[in-house]
Amino acid sequence: MAMTRQDTDAMRALQGLEDGSSSVRLRAALAVGTAPDPCFVDKLVERCGLEPEFFVRDMLTWALTRHPVSMTLPALLREVRSERAQARSQALHTLSKIGDRRAWPAITPELLSDADDEVARSAWRTAVVLVPEGGESGLAAMLAGQLGRGERETQLSLSRALVALGGDAVPPALRTATMAPDPRVRAHALATERLLHDPDTGFEFAIEEAKRVVALGGSGQEGR
Repeated sequence: MAMTRQDTDAMRALQGLEDGSSSVRLRAALAVGTAPDPCFVDKLVERCGLEPEFFVRDMLTWALTRHPVSMTLPALLREVRSERAQARSQALHTLSKIGDRRAWPAITPELLSDADDEVARSAWRTAVVLVPEGGESGLAAMLAGQLGRGERETQLSLSRALVALGGDAVPPALRTATMAPDPRVRAHALATERLLHDPDTGFEFAIEEAKRVVALGGSGQEGR
């Protein structure tokens, strides 16, 4: 059977996703998202886990969001269990963009505490998007369990996730963390409290102020 024009275009796009030029891969991902086809889904998910360029990965995610959730969701849920950190991270990022809460059971404590900071950061952001009603307190406690982790960028990501979660669930988890034995945890909790109450406060200012309070022996609970 002769190949149709559509078949030829699809094959060209699939080949383009693996081209040595990032600009060609970017255009191919754009083309795939512009004309969605079920045959693209597995290749898009695979490329997300391998693509070295951020802008191309973002276009791959966009292309996946253009396909039916019934096709993308199973493939992404498999990918969050991948041995490759980038595959887990990008699959989580894509799930956050799709926003289908049926993916929530895949956001496990293991992912929220993944040894790879990029994966953990993606998991925190995705969890806040997908958490079902009534699950906020449990998520707040798990996120608070990561306070003090990593360098400044990772700490900022966690603070932002907790602020985005907001509601009544976050303050109790932060109050508990402000009394932790580890000064890094206490400082991070205090800085996040500051951001929760005043989102316009810069993280750098909040964390340095929190470190000063901790260094002086305070937990931020005095006078409450």
